[in-house]
Amino acid sequence: MTPIRNVLVIGGSGFVGSAIAERLTATGIRIVVPTRRRERARHLLLLPTAEVVEADIFDPPTLAGLMTGVDAVVSLVGVLHSRPGSPYGPDFARAHVDLPKRLVAAARQAGVQRIVHVSALGASADGPSEYQRSKAAGEAEIRAAAPDVAWTILRPSVIFGPGDSFLNLFAGLLRRFPVLPLGGAGARFQPVYVEDVADVVVEALQRSDAPGQTFDMAGPTQYSLQDLVEYVGELIGCPRPVIPLPEGLAMLQAGLLEMLPGPLMSRDNVRSMRAPNVSAGPAQPWARVPTPLEVIAPMYLGKANKRCRYTAFQLHRP
Repeated sequence: MTPIRNVLVIGGSGFVGSAIAERLTATGIRIVVPTRRRERARHLLLLPTAEVVEADIFDPPTLAGLMTGVDAVVSLVGVLHSRPGSPYGPDFARAHVDLPKRLVAAARQAGVQRIVHVSALGASADGPSEYQRSKAAGEAEIRAAAPDVAWTILRPSVIFGPGDSFLNLFAGLLRRFPVLPLGGAGARFQPVYVEDVADVVVEALQRSDAPGQTFDMAGPTQYSLQDLVEYVGELIGCPRPVIPLPEGLAMLQAGLLEMLPGPLMSRDNVRSMRAPNVSAGPAQPWARVPTPLEVIAPMYLGKANKRCRYTAFQLHRP
């Protein structure tokens, strides 16, 4: 197997992509990270073997140019919200289906060896949400790369770590509100540490037994969404009553939130939670031991404890 020396990281400036970029450069691999706005990826400029370029990855000629001299591609682009459609909306189609199809075409033309594609746990062609159905369609496009380009698909549950948009989201809500009405309170999750995901991506690029495989990426423990929210409240010193909402009210709440810019929740998110976001098999490939949430979350959420206690004092002050 030819060693991987040059990797194109699509979606490399985000939360997960940044962790992967750091891991790849730590091994001496040269990476190229395209971004629409260079300032969004300025934190990567200090990495010794990283190159950040302004580029529109949805433009086929630009994408073909980015593949020049590349041994492998890491595909990370994903969106949580879309205008509605059937079987999925146009924004999901663009990011989750059309882009993987273009990546495969450009990789095949450039002679790229490998693609590691980060999908989502719960991706299914008959899933209850447009998000899940579009993720499954994107996986199908990646699998079509064989035999010309070897592929590996990773399916993570919700990803946590410093700077995440999951636990930190609930921490922010718990600081602001004395009571938290919660849609999907009973939904099951198996959160995975971002550094575990990054390690597996790097390993998948190097192992001869990774091509042609689809792996779950999850943590060691399953939780309900209510369990997670209440745990976050304890960590930040802001325990709040959590009021589970029936799905009808959850859909109403999400519909109202959809009207806001950068919505916190959508009706499609609520539909996603009908299916447990947990692994049916090994939590991670190659007998890896996943990192517990309880080891990492206190290190970054616990720092907010004093500030939250002050907020709680203000909320209860006469």
